[in-house]
Amino acid sequence: MPDQKILIGVTGGVAAYKTAFLTSRLAQAGYQVQVMMTAAAQKFVGPATFAALSGRGVASEVFDERFPLGAHIELARDYDLMLVAPASADFLAKAAHGLADDLLSTTYLCFTGPVLVAPTMNVEMWNQPSVQRNIETLRNDGVQIIEPGSGWLSCRVEGKGRMVEPDDLFTAVESALDGN
Repeated sequence: MPDQKILIGVTGGVAAYKTAFLTSRLAQAGYQVQVMMTAAAQKFVGPATFAALSGRGVASEVFDERFPLGAHIELARDYDLMLVAPASADFLAKAAHGLADDLLSTTYLCFTGPVLVAPTMNVEMWNQPSVQRNIETLRNDGVQIIEPGSGWLSCRVEGKGRMVEPDDLFTAVESALDGN
């Protein structure tokens, strides 16, 4: 439903361009979208892109004067759903083990609504037992994992690790908000 609030976390990965497209689509559908970016994410797509597409300034710092109670607390309280896309192996490990050393991981630990995570990474990374353990831990914690697909990866090989397309993410967000 429009007027619902979606918090999008963007981690470092070339698939961040897909999240920019998703941000635009969600905003056009009437959702209020707030983007948080890790430092690594900003190496792939700039905050200005997400600010323009969402109509809101991008949050990226734990200590941000716009949020007197703390960005992680205010963002976690104010939004209906959290999506992390792309979700790097680093974020998956932090989330699975309760580590909080940046705005995204700290907000994740404060967030009590539905959380969707769309991993993306190199096929060798995806196949690591530690990454698969982290995925299973997050599933057991109630996180909805939007499995990556197989295909051409930015590392110039074919394999599993490709983030799903923006339309699939849009459908997953709407379904989660509808409680399905």
